[in-house]
Amino acid sequence: MGQYIWAVGIIASIGTGGCMLPQLIKVIQTRKTEGLSRIMIAVLIASLSLWIVYGAGHRDWIIILSNAVSLLINCCLLILTFIFKRSPSRHYF
Repeated sequence: MGQYIWAVGIIASIGTGGCMLPQLIKVIQTRKTEGLSRIMIAVLIASLSLWIVYGAGHRDWIIILSNAVSLLINCCLLILTFIFKRSPSRHYF
């Protein structure tokens, strides 16, 4: 049973880690970030950081690695929202 749970964790971590990757690719290709919420990305970054701390506390590499990948992708997205500036009429945060 333990091997199956481990496999489920690996599959879930791949999905979690890569779920924002298509968004990152789209932003890089189009250089448009108007549809992205900086607040949502910032909250997600904070939450992912806490998950990494939690995983480290439990020495659970699946939690640490999947959230680290997600953290990297979302940090890139947040940075790109500042690099690819929005139109002047749409500055909310």
